[in-house]
Amino acid sequence: MKVAFFSTKPYDKTYFNAHNKNQSIVYFETRLNKTTCNLASGFDAVCVFVNDMLDREVIELLHQHGIKLIALRCAGFNNVDLEAAREYGLQVSRVPAYSPEAVAEHALALILTLNRKTHKAYNRVKECNFSLNNLVGFNVYKKTVGVIGTGKIGQAFCRIMKALGCEVIAFDPYPSQDLKEFGISYVDLDHLLQKSDIISLHCPLTEQTKHIINENSLKQLKPNCMLINTSRGALIDTEAVIQGLKEKQVGYLGIDVYEQEEKLFFEDLSEHIIDDDLILRLIGFPNVLITSHQAFLTEEALHEISKSVLNDIRQFEETQELINPVNT
Repeated sequence: MKVAFFSTKPYDKTYFNAHNKNQSIVYFETRLNKTTCNLASGFDAVCVFVNDMLDREVIELLHQHGIKLIALRCAGFNNVDLEAAREYGLQVSRVPAYSPEAVAEHALALILTLNRKTHKAYNRVKECNFSLNNLVGFNVYKKTVGVIGTGKIGQAFCRIMKALGCEVIAFDPYPSQDLKEFGISYVDLDHLLQKSDIISLHCPLTEQTKHIINENSLKQLKPNCMLINTSRGALIDTEAVIQGLKEKQVGYLGIDVYEQEEKLFFEDLSEHIIDDDLILRLIGFPNVLITSHQAFLTEEALHEISKSVLNDIRQFEETQELINPVNT
């Protein structure tokens, strides 16, 4: 099959070329949207990432260009209009479990960095400042950690935090029996918000979960609570969390995703003026740590992503069926 590959980065080429045997892939650095989808003309499939926007208009244009398959190289699919894909007969695949541990471990990295302020200590030492003033953290051991969403990533995170000696509680409409047997207690959302010292988000972005962290939920948090998001940016109402930081309802915020990240993340904007007051406000808080959607970025994950996507493309080419379909 001829595959138009959008939002290409150097590591994409490295890992996809290493595993590709018989697909014709053309790499485009640009994101897929209504102004760039003409690049897909003459291809059979598009391979897209989290910030490629496949709304109804783009789906219709892809159909007109002869595209039959949308291959997501990520787990989430909130950027695809699935109803439009169904109407126009486009199949959609995803990578459901490339490396749950990669994302779970990054959530832990955000927790420990925010807590022990190792990023600040690193910068101090580079300037020969060996002072320990204002670097006081807390023991994660025996803290209550609330996990919202216990899919494969959430489960991996629960096991990590349990191993650190934390009391782990979880909220999910579909509880995991394995986690229950591992000692994880499922509670309702209000209880989790009120009792947790650390809250980590691991749920998909849906109509039900959008802004699950909002003005009302923030008011329920324990004083100095730490909030971590490595899932999807719109799970958090950004304006509300900024207000929560100002009012000290939120003690720490660590995010690898951001509600308006499609305008910023994955690009070098160091010589540009950032026209986003919310991200600039977040960057200005001393108790906020932001990484630019890198939680997935491990060698193991990149190998699994490329193999999974290519296997689905090959399966579709041979049988018109998918190994990891998104239900359209």
